[in-house]
Amino acid sequence: MAEQYPARSPADLPTREVVAKMTGLEYMQAIVEGRIAGAPIAAVMNFRMHEMKFGEAAFRGTAEFQHLNPMGGVHGGWYGTVLDSALGCSVATTLEAGAGYTTLEYKVNLTRALKPGVLVECRARVQHAGRSTAVAEGTIIGVEDGKLYATGSTTCIILRG
Repeated sequence: MAEQYPARSPADLPTREVVAKMTGLEYMQAIVEGRIAGAPIAAVMNFRMHEMKFGEAAFRGTAEFQHLNPMGGVHGGWYGTVLDSALGCSVATTLEAGAGYTTLEYKVNLTRALKPGVLVECRARVQHAGRSTAVAEGTIIGVEDGKLYATGSTTCIILRG
């Protein structure tokens, strides 16, 4: 299996025509398997897709120095970005070919400070997948310590062509 990689330029991203022929789950699995490029933000934020199943998505990542706020803590935006990515991708796994989604709103609750260098897993699961909206919930948990660092939820709009 090829190694997963983020897009480094617009030319790395698959065309709309290519994506439209795949179900959301097929698209997400193609990224995990390294057959197509993943989102460029994954490189910037130091996380990657870990596992994709119908209605579920898991990412793993590590906040580093460049993700710190002026006080020296991991910026809340890092937690939010990882959660938004996993939550949205869990919704994507439920979509038929040709459909898309966008985040309508999301909420993040930080439950404890995350130290740079701690590997975490963000796991999201769809709670509702309807005709025009979907709702998902997720957590960020330390891989080695098992501690809960954040929770989140989202509502996404389903876009049909």
